[in-house]
Amino acid sequence: MQFTSEQRLDDGVLEREFTLGEIPGILWTPGSASASAPVPLILLGHPPLGLRKMYPRLAGRARHAAADGFAAATIELPGSGDRPRLPGAEQARADLRRAMEAGEPVSDGIIDALTLPLVDKAVPEWQAALDALLSLPEIGGPVGYSGGVISIGTRLAVVEPRISAAVLFAGSFIPRAMFEEARQVTIPLHVLLQWDDEGNDRQAALDLFNAFGSKEKTLHANMGGHTGVPQFAGDAAAQFFTRHLK
Repeated sequence: MQFTSEQRLDDGVLEREFTLGEIPGILWTPGSASASAPVPLILLGHPPLGLRKMYPRLAGRARHAAADGFAAATIELPGSGDRPRLPGAEQARADLRRAMEAGEPVSDGIIDALTLPLVDKAVPEWQAALDALLSLPEIGGPVGYSGGVISIGTRLAVVEPRISAAVLFAGSFIPRAMFEEARQVTIPLHVLLQWDDEGNDRQAALDLFNAFGSKEKTLHANMGGHTGVPQFAGDAAAQFFTRHLK
């Protein structure tokens, strides 16, 4: 991990950009963080729209996390930003747009082509980032994962034992294979669902929640579209992390 820039935000949060090989990322740590008092970490997932576009939302989430005593970090997803495009991704997105504009069901083949290659490449990268982040003296466990593509969060919850709890956003298409993986998830989960999300298959999201094997799992559903998550829902997610990571 190589830090490439840093700035102190107006609330005292230290924001540092880094690279991990070819992967850009950002780390936010509370102003009070020090080598003698390492803080828990929340990994901030996001949709594959690029860090530049997602920065305002990610920085807002990170600053809320820092106010609660957490470090927060994110990385650029495969195929996003300036990273090379994933093979077949553009065609899959075009097929998805055509199906949705025509009012047709989105086929399993389109969902698999759009999502599974991203999950297969992104999850090992998140694990490599976690290796590097946990080597820093100001960061310690436990670790949480928050938001982003729900299939990435599901896979990480299965394969990464250092993640102790996750907040998942039900707002992306779900490959059938992920339902079997969901049954292997055992960590505490807090799942956010926007009931009228125009880009989400609500029934698939409910079925995935039902499939999760976690003994503690909460579904927080609210009326409204994809970007209409109410503040109190975010507050409930923050309380969830405070309960499980501190």
